[in-house]
Amino acid sequence: MAIKFSNTFLLRKLHQITGIVPLGVFFFVHMFSNSTAINGAAAFNKKVQEIQEIPYLLFIEIFGIFVPLIFHSVYGILISSEAKNNVLSYGYARNWFYVLQRVTGIFLFFFILFHVLNLRFGLIPGLNPDPVATNAGKAYAIVASEFRITWVLVLYILGVAATAWHLAYGLFLFAVDWGIVIGQKAQKATLYASIGLAVFLGAVGTNAAFAFVRPCGLLPQAFCEEPKKIAPGGAAKF
Repeated sequence: MAIKFSNTFLLRKLHQITGIVPLGVFFFVHMFSNSTAINGAAAFNKKVQEIQEIPYLLFIEIFGIFVPLIFHSVYGILISSEAKNNVLSYGYARNWFYVLQRVTGIFLFFFILFHVLNLRFGLIPGLNPDPVATNAGKAYAIVASEFRITWVLVLYILGVAATAWHLAYGLFLFAVDWGIVIGQKAQKATLYASIGLAVFLGAVGTNAAFAFVRPCGLLPQAFCEEPKKIAPGGAAKF
Protein backbone atom coordinates (compact mmCIF):
# COMPACT_ATOMS: atom_id res chain seq x y z
CA MET A 1 0.00 0.00 0.00
CA ALA A 2 1.36 3.41 -0.97
CA ILE A 3 2.48 5.70 1.82
CA LYS A 4 0.36 8.82 2.26
CA PHE A 5 2.46 11.85 3.16
CA SER A 6 -0.51 13.36 4.99
CA ASN A 7 -0.42 10.43 7.44
CA THR A 8 3.28 10.76 8.25
CA PHE A 9 3.17 12.01 11.86
CA LEU A 10 6.68 13.48 12.14
CA LEU A 11 6.61 15.25 8.77
CA ARG A 12 3.14 16.65 9.43
CA LYS A 13 4.19 18.04 12.82
CA LEU A 14 7.35 19.50 11.29
CA HIS A 15 5.22 21.06 8.55
CA GLN A 16 3.03 22.73 11.18
CA ILE A 17 5.98 23.98 13.22
CA THR A 18 7.82 25.47 10.25
CA GLY A 19 4.65 27.33 9.31
CA ILE A 20 4.76 29.11 12.68
CA VAL A 21 8.50 29.27 13.38
CA PRO A 22 10.37 30.55 11.51
CA LEU A 23 8.05 31.39 8.60
CA GLY A 24 5.24 32.97 10.61
CA VAL A 25 7.69 35.02 12.66
CA PHE A 26 9.43 36.11 9.47
CA PHE A 27 6.13 37.32 8.00
CA PHE A 28 5.44 39.47 11.07
CA VAL A 29 8.94 40.98 10.85
CA HIS A 30 8.59 41.45 7.09
CA MET A 31 5.29 43.33 7.48
CA PHE A 32 6.85 45.56 10.15
CA SER A 33 9.85 46.32 7.94
CA ASN A 34 7.67 47.06 4.91
CA SER A 35 5.45 49.32 7.00
CA THR A 36 8.35 51.72 7.54
CA ALA A 37 7.61 52.83 3.96
CA ILE A 38 4.70 54.90 5.29
CA ASN A 39 7.32 57.28 6.67
CA GLY A 40 9.02 57.72 3.31
CA ALA A 41 12.02 56.55 1.35
CA ALA A 42 14.66 57.41 3.95
CA ALA A 43 12.95 55.36 6.68
CA PHE A 44 12.48 52.32 4.45
CA ASN A 45 16.00 52.46 3.03
CA LYS A 46 17.39 52.70 6.55
CA LYS A 47 15.45 49.61 7.60
CA VAL A 48 16.73 47.65 4.58
CA GLN A 49 20.28 48.73 5.41
CA GLU A 50 19.84 47.59 9.03
CA ILE A 51 18.69 44.19 7.81
CA GLN A 52 21.69 43.89 5.51
CA GLU A 53 24.00 44.57 8.46
CA ILE A 54 22.67 41.62 10.49
CA PRO A 55 25.57 39.22 11.23
CA TYR A 56 25.45 35.89 9.37
CA LEU A 57 22.53 37.14 7.27
CA LEU A 58 23.13 34.69 4.42
CA PHE A 59 23.20 31.78 6.87
CA ILE A 60 19.92 33.01 8.43
CA GLU A 61 18.31 33.40 5.01
CA ILE A 62 19.30 29.91 3.84
CA PHE A 63 18.58 27.87 6.97
CA GLY A 64 16.07 30.14 8.70
CA ILE A 65 13.92 31.04 5.70
CA PHE A 66 14.62 29.26 2.41
CA VAL A 67 15.07 25.67 3.68
CA PRO A 68 11.98 25.75 5.96
CA LEU A 69 10.03 27.51 3.19
CA ILE A 70 10.91 24.88 0.58
CA PHE A 71 10.00 22.04 2.96
CA HIS A 72 6.75 23.68 4.09
CA SER A 73 5.69 24.50 0.54
CA VAL A 74 6.54 21.17 -1.09
CA TYR A 75 5.08 19.08 1.73
CA GLY A 76 1.98 21.28 1.77
CA ILE A 77 1.41 20.66 -1.93
CA LEU A 78 1.90 16.90 -1.43
CA ILE A 79 -0.70 16.64 1.34
CA SER A 80 -3.06 18.92 -0.61
CA SER A 81 -2.88 16.52 -3.56
CA GLU A 82 -3.91 13.68 -1.24
CA ALA A 83 -6.79 15.55 0.38
CA LYS A 84 -10.38 14.62 -0.41
CA ASN A 85 -12.41 17.80 -0.30
CA ASN A 86 -16.10 17.38 0.52
CA VAL A 87 -17.03 21.04 0.59
CA LEU A 88 -19.68 20.62 -2.12
CA SER A 89 -21.39 17.91 -0.14
CA TYR A 90 -20.88 19.48 3.29
CA GLY A 91 -20.65 23.23 2.90
CA TYR A 92 -19.74 24.01 6.49
CA ALA A 93 -17.56 27.02 7.20
CA ARG A 94 -14.70 24.86 8.51
CA ASN A 95 -14.72 22.87 5.26
CA TRP A 96 -14.50 26.08 3.22
CA PHE A 97 -11.71 27.33 5.47
CA TYR A 98 -9.84 24.07 4.90
CA VAL A 99 -10.15 24.44 1.12
CA LEU A 100 -9.07 28.08 1.33
CA GLN A 101 -6.03 27.03 3.36
CA ARG A 102 -4.98 24.59 0.63
CA VAL A 103 -5.72 27.00 -2.23
CA THR A 104 -3.75 29.83 -0.62
CA GLY A 105 -0.87 27.45 0.06
CA ILE A 106 -0.61 26.49 -3.62
CA PHE A 107 -0.95 30.11 -4.71
CA LEU A 108 1.75 31.19 -2.23
CA PHE A 109 4.19 28.63 -3.59
CA PHE A 110 4.22 30.44 -6.93
CA PHE A 111 3.83 33.94 -5.49
CA ILE A 112 6.78 33.61 -3.10
CA LEU A 113 8.91 32.17 -5.90
CA PHE A 114 8.04 35.24 -7.99
CA HIS A 115 8.65 37.58 -5.05
CA VAL A 116 12.09 36.14 -4.26
CA LEU A 117 13.21 36.11 -7.88
CA ASN A 118 11.88 39.63 -8.39
CA LEU A 119 12.85 41.77 -5.40
CA ARG A 120 15.51 39.57 -3.77
CA PHE A 121 17.46 38.75 -6.94
CA GLY A 122 16.04 40.96 -9.72
CA LEU A 123 15.63 38.02 -12.11
CA ILE A 124 12.13 38.57 -13.54
CA PRO A 125 12.40 39.63 -17.22
CA GLY A 126 10.81 42.99 -17.93
CA LEU A 127 10.88 44.15 -14.32
CA ASN A 128 13.55 46.02 -12.35
CA PRO A 129 16.87 44.13 -12.59
CA ASP A 130 18.26 45.68 -9.39
CA PRO A 131 17.66 43.49 -6.30
CA VAL A 132 16.52 45.34 -3.20
CA ALA A 133 18.82 43.36 -0.92
CA THR A 134 22.03 44.72 -2.45
CA ASN A 135 20.77 48.23 -3.17
CA ALA A 136 19.64 49.52 0.22
CA GLY A 137 20.22 53.13 -0.77
CA LYS A 138 17.58 52.95 -3.49
CA ALA A 139 15.41 50.15 -2.11
CA TYR A 140 12.32 52.35 -1.83
CA ALA A 141 12.72 53.59 -5.41
CA ILE A 142 13.06 50.01 -6.70
CA VAL A 143 9.90 48.79 -4.98
CA ALA A 144 7.99 51.97 -5.88
CA SER A 145 8.83 51.53 -9.56
CA GLU A 146 7.54 47.95 -9.42
CA PHE A 147 4.32 48.85 -7.63
CA ARG A 148 3.46 51.57 -10.15
CA ILE A 149 2.76 48.64 -12.50
CA THR A 150 -0.87 47.82 -11.73
CA TRP A 151 -0.67 44.04 -12.16
CA VAL A 152 2.40 43.83 -9.93
CA LEU A 153 0.71 45.84 -7.15
CA VAL A 154 -2.45 43.72 -7.39
CA LEU A 155 -0.40 40.52 -7.31
CA TYR A 156 1.43 41.63 -4.17
CA ILE A 157 -1.79 42.63 -2.43
CA LEU A 158 -3.23 39.20 -3.22
CA GLY A 159 -0.02 37.65 -1.96
CA VAL A 160 -0.23 39.55 1.31
CA ALA A 161 -3.90 38.61 1.77
CA ALA A 162 -3.19 34.94 1.03
CA THR A 163 -0.22 34.88 3.42
CA ALA A 164 -2.23 36.60 6.16
CA TRP A 165 -5.02 34.03 5.91
CA HIS A 166 -2.69 31.04 5.55
CA LEU A 167 -0.72 32.04 8.65
CA ALA A 168 -3.66 33.07 10.82
CA TYR A 169 -5.77 29.99 10.08
CA GLY A 170 -2.63 27.88 10.33
CA LEU A 171 -2.20 29.17 13.89
CA PHE A 172 -5.74 28.02 14.65
CA LEU A 173 -5.10 24.56 13.19
CA PHE A 174 -1.82 24.35 15.10
CA ALA A 175 -3.51 25.25 18.39
CA VAL A 176 -6.25 22.66 17.88
CA ASP A 177 -4.06 19.85 16.53
CA TRP A 178 -1.47 20.24 19.30
CA GLY A 179 -4.13 20.23 22.02
CA ILE A 180 -3.47 23.82 23.06
CA VAL A 181 -7.12 24.77 22.54
CA ILE A 182 -9.62 22.18 23.78
CA GLY A 183 -13.38 22.44 23.84
CA GLN A 184 -15.90 23.75 21.35
CA LYS A 185 -16.24 27.23 22.86
CA ALA A 186 -12.48 27.73 23.12
CA GLN A 187 -11.96 26.58 19.56
CA LYS A 188 -14.72 28.86 18.30
CA ALA A 189 -13.19 31.86 20.08
CA THR A 190 -9.75 30.97 18.71
CA LEU A 191 -11.19 30.68 15.21
CA TYR A 192 -12.69 34.16 15.44
CA ALA A 193 -9.38 35.47 16.75
CA SER A 194 -7.51 33.91 13.83
CA ILE A 195 -9.92 35.48 11.34
CA GLY A 196 -9.41 38.85 13.04
CA LEU A 197 -5.64 38.37 12.85
CA ALA A 198 -5.88 37.57 9.15
CA VAL A 199 -7.85 40.76 8.50
CA PHE A 200 -5.39 42.82 10.56
CA LEU A 201 -2.28 41.43 8.86
CA GLY A 202 -3.88 41.78 5.44
CA ALA A 203 -4.73 45.43 6.16
CA VAL A 204 -1.23 46.19 7.43
CA GLY A 205 0.40 44.54 4.41
CA THR A 206 -1.95 46.22 1.94
CA ASN A 207 -1.30 49.65 3.44
CA ALA A 208 2.44 49.01 3.33
CA ALA A 209 2.17 48.16 -0.38
CA PHE A 210 0.23 51.35 -1.13
CA ALA A 211 2.82 53.34 0.82
CA PHE A 212 5.15 52.88 -2.13
CA VAL A 213 2.72 54.62 -4.50
CA ARG A 214 1.28 57.34 -2.25
CA PRO A 215 2.46 58.93 1.02
CA CYS A 216 1.28 57.02 4.10
CA GLY A 217 -0.46 54.39 1.98
CA LEU A 218 -4.20 54.28 2.54
CA LEU A 219 -4.00 56.10 5.87
CA PRO A 220 -4.54 59.86 6.27
CA GLN A 221 -1.17 61.57 5.90
CA ALA A 222 -1.53 63.07 9.37
CA PHE A 223 -0.74 59.59 10.76
CA CYS A 224 2.65 59.65 9.07
CA GLU A 225 3.86 63.18 9.57
CA GLU A 226 7.38 63.45 10.85
CA PRO A 227 7.72 64.76 14.41
CA LYS A 228 8.15 68.53 14.60
CA LYS A 229 11.76 69.52 14.98
CA ILE A 230 12.61 71.45 18.11
CA ALA A 231 14.58 74.59 17.42
CA PRO A 232 17.21 75.95 19.82
CA GLY A 233 15.41 77.56 22.73
CA GLY A 234 12.57 75.02 22.74
CA ALA A 235 10.37 76.46 19.98
CA ALA A 236 8.90 73.96 17.53
CA LYS A 237 9.65 74.43 13.85
CA PHE A 238 6.62 74.31 11.53
